[in-house]
Amino acid sequence: MPDTTAAPGAEFDARARAMYDLGNSTIYASHSDPRFSYCTYVPPHLGSADARPMQLVVVMHGTGRAFTEYRDAFAEFAKWNDCIVLCPLFPAGPRGDGNRDGFKQLREGDIHYDQVLLDMVDEVAAKFGCDFSRFALFGYSGGGQFVNRFAYLHPERLWALSIGAPGSVTLLDANQDWWVGVRDFAGRFGKPLNLDALKALPVHMIVGKADIETWEITHREGGKFYMPGANDAGKTRPERLESLRKSFAAAGVNATLDVLDNVPHHGLSCVGKVQDFFAATLRNLRARGQ
Repeated sequence: MPDTTAAPGAEFDARARAMYDLGNSTIYASHSDPRFSYCTYVPPHLGSADARPMQLVVVMHGTGRAFTEYRDAFAEFAKWNDCIVLCPLFPAGPRGDGNRDGFKQLREGDIHYDQVLLDMVDEVAAKFGCDFSRFALFGYSGGGQFVNRFAYLHPERLWALSIGAPGSVTLLDANQDWWVGVRDFAGRFGKPLNLDALKALPVHMIVGKADIETWEITHREGGKFYMPGANDAGKTRPERLESLRKSFAAAGVNATLDVLDNVPHHGLSCVGKVQDFFAATLRNLRARGQ
């Protein structure tokens, strides 16, 4: 085990940075709230004379918290597209109650998960001297629920959004309350939904055609997230994601939906299509000088 008790100057700092910060990082507690952690992938050529300005890609885990696996899956993409990858870890039960699902709803007691993520983004931006005022966001399964709802709160912070196989969706439906719809959005979150920013956002959705198990996603009366309309978007994840796409389209928000043949509920099988979407969006972004 390396001895980190002594720090013999710049050479030590450079070697430690190369080992723990560049490439696949170690896991860091968030400065703003150490209950939550993150890891990163940072291209080793960061800061070289011919490198383009880095962009940020955030990948949000699901209920299984496979955050390092997603980081590893995006590493090659990040290296060749000049991106830093940030993968948060929102552990189960941060309030001591074992709740696995709080992050999906953005609010859990006094925890505002959207702000926890934004603080991590600011921390990583400062650490590596980057401008991450906007970033790309992908989440799968429970992470898909998180990014669906995060995009309603902060569309102006994103340059691309990919929603992967959420078990439950929040539709752009002004006739139903949160979390099924957005009728009470302003009262709940203290700000109006910025539909114009959402319309300007490149949006991608993805799910496996064989992702048809319903045992985990069917809401039953008495369940912690049950409310009228909880199951109306469809029985399966593909049906619910198509309902979300239709609600986006009805509100004037364009979204591309990929339904992958022979793919069950397996996020790593979907990342290639997500990366294709991010790469195309990034090319357009850079061509416009942004």
